[in-house]
Amino acid sequence: MPKIIELSTERLCLRQWRASDTEAFAQMSSDPRVMEYLLGPIDTAASLVMQERLTQPIAKRGWGLWALELKETQQFIGFTGLHIPLPELPCSPCVEIGWRLAFEHWGKGYASEAARAALDFGFNTLQLDEIVSFTALPNLRSQAVMQKLGMQRDADTFMHPKVPEGHFLQEHCLYRLNKLHQ
Repeated sequence: MPKIIELSTERLCLRQWRASDTEAFAQMSSDPRVMEYLLGPIDTAASLVMQERLTQPIAKRGWGLWALELKETQQFIGFTGLHIPLPELPCSPCVEIGWRLAFEHWGKGYASEAARAALDFGFNTLQLDEIVSFTALPNLRSQAVMQKLGMQRDADTFMHPKVPEGHFLQEHCLYRLNKLHQ
């Protein structure tokens, strides 16, 4: 079994998921503001399934989309980290950086702070050459984080295969960051 990697920043801990995160994650996943660009809120049962899917890669590889915790209070506030996405994406095979935070923690720089730690881990520990991120075109907040991280947007967009055809969230943009340009 691999060693579970945990990352730390000035204000945050990126760690393996705990059973105590379940209720806060379910609340976050049912918030229409948080889930606006993710096909809408999900119920507690679906949230639990998702939490298990997020836990497994960390247990298997030691890294993934880590639970995000405020150091000062040990409060779960969302997740951030690295993920190997579906094979049918235009950037595949690749490693994606992603984040999702509870609404009350938006606008405080936590997503960028945690993402920088994940990028550093990806480039310097995993020795990745490139890390990507993608989102639905209307999701300007996530695109702003990608830009803040120094990621560059591809000119072409793509239709995400897991979003229903014709849905307003189907068209996605792709951002990339190369190890040499970080």
